Amino acid sequence: MKRASANRRMTLLVMRDAQHSVKQIHLSKPLMMAVPAAAVLSLSGLILALQAHSSQAISQLEQKVTLENAKNLQLQNSVNSREQSIERLQNEIIKLSTQAKDMQQRMQQVDQLERQLQQFIQKHGTGMAADDSSDKASSLSRDASQHVGGEFVAVHQNEMLDLARETKDDFQEMQELLKMMESKIPQTLQKAQETQRQIAGSPTLWPTESKVMTSSFGYRTDPFTGRASFHAGIDIAGDNGEPVYAAGAGKVIAADQSGARGRYIVIEHPNGLQTWYMHLSKLQVKEGDSVDKGEQIALLGSTGRSTGPHLHFQVVKNDKPVNPLPYIRAQNSEFD
Repeated sequence: MKRASANRRMTLLVMRDAQHSVKQIHLSKPLMMAVPAAAVLSLSGLILALQAHSSQAISQLEQKVTLENAKNLQLQNSVNSREQSIERLQNEIIKLSTQAKDMQQRMQQVDQLERQLQQFIQKHGTGMAADDSSDKASSLSRDASQHVGGEFVAVHQNEMLDLARETKDDFQEMQELLKMMESKIPQTLQKAQETQRQIAGSPTLWPTESKVMTSSFGYRTDPFTGRASFHAGIDIAGDNGEPVYAAGAGKVIAADQSGARGRYIVIEHPNGLQTWYMHLSKLQVKEGDSVDKGEQIALLGSTGRSTGPHLHFQVVKNDKPVNPLPYIRAQNSEFD
């Protein structure tokens, strides 16, 4: 029995050096086997723990890499978007600059037309001065995108900033020009309307189809008494019932009948002028009517103090009869 127990034990000899005695340590076999097993288990556990820790670290690193990649992609997209936005902004600046130049040119043309209108008003003419801008290129004549070309030259950012500042200055200049035009054009239009009213109201149209004058303005021998008398208008011979036209635009202030004048019409015009139409066979307007230049107002006749069908046409300025011929011009007049 003692021998069997001795076989289950193991002796370990511990020798430090030659000067120390040898020590003997007796250990049982199960213990000797358990120690390496425990060491192996401990080492295995340590390895597993290190492996788990490294796996977790690797997973965290992968997550960080994925997040960084996402951030980089987002940043790249942001950069691309920013570059696209800058490019769009540059294109818009160029387009806006072109529109500003075109609008500025058009406003200058409008201002020139306004000055021509002023000259027209001052001259009281009937025609507008010729526009000398007809030879200028129009940006609306063709589709610009179909008729362009040239070498590509990249635009520097500073150049775009200069262009933006120049465009801003152009718009500021246009605003000032618009303010000036807003204050001037209504007055010019009012003057133009007044000028047009005066031109239309000026009695310059021959009042009948007939151009045969039988008596002029001034002193003459009266056809009824044979005595010297003053004739305040001109007599125009014609057939009974021929149309009579308004020599100028105005307002009818009289449409009546009297013993000497017969049926007659008086039209009031601008600048203190009146035209008188006498010896009419029929009146076609009434007092208070507004008539246009050349509008038919009556029929020629021989009513009142008349020797035959004719129109007595008279111009009165500031309540005083004046010679009508400087106002109207007879074509192919047969009066001698």
